[in-house]
Amino acid sequence: MLTATVVFLVIGGVAAAVLALALLGGELLHFGHPDAGGPVSLEVVAGFLGAFGFAGAAASELLGARTAAVISIAVAIGALAAVPAAWLAWRLSRAARDMRTDATPQRENLVGSLGVVVTSVPAGTGYGEVRLQFGGQPVKVYARSDHALPTGTEVFVIEAPSDTSVVVEKTP
Repeated sequence: MLTATVVFLVIGGVAAAVLALALLGGELLHFGHPDAGGPVSLEVVAGFLGAFGFAGAAASELLGARTAAVISIAVAIGALAAVPAAWLAWRLSRAARDMRTDATPQRENLVGSLGVVVTSVPAGTGYGEVRLQFGGQPVKVYARSDHALPTGTEVFVIEAPSDTSVVVEKTP
């Protein structure tokens, strides 16, 4: 293997490791203010250097880069491959960072939920437990009711006095 190829492969390998670190824990590599991203992110730099290194290594091997002129051609080919790779890394990292997400469910969203009693609910002041679907996930919360409700009763949430308790009524 040619020396130029090894140098290009080292550049590509280091860039791939930096890209993995940036994607898995990018906030660990921020220096200074955490929002100081600037126009060029770490993902873009890593994508550019990775494509440059690996494309340069391929060109170096294919061209048999033993002279400075041929190594310069391999560098140019690496740079030509690196620009679209950096642009793609920029677009993908921006899309992932700016992706819209649903709002965090709040206890007010429990009102109107349907569920089933899993621990019988005594009448009045005592608490039992119900299993509800909340944010697409099954959630077990404490439940109160004006009427005694045995295990297995289907219920409807009419109030959520706290994050972990609800007031329910039997569904008709």
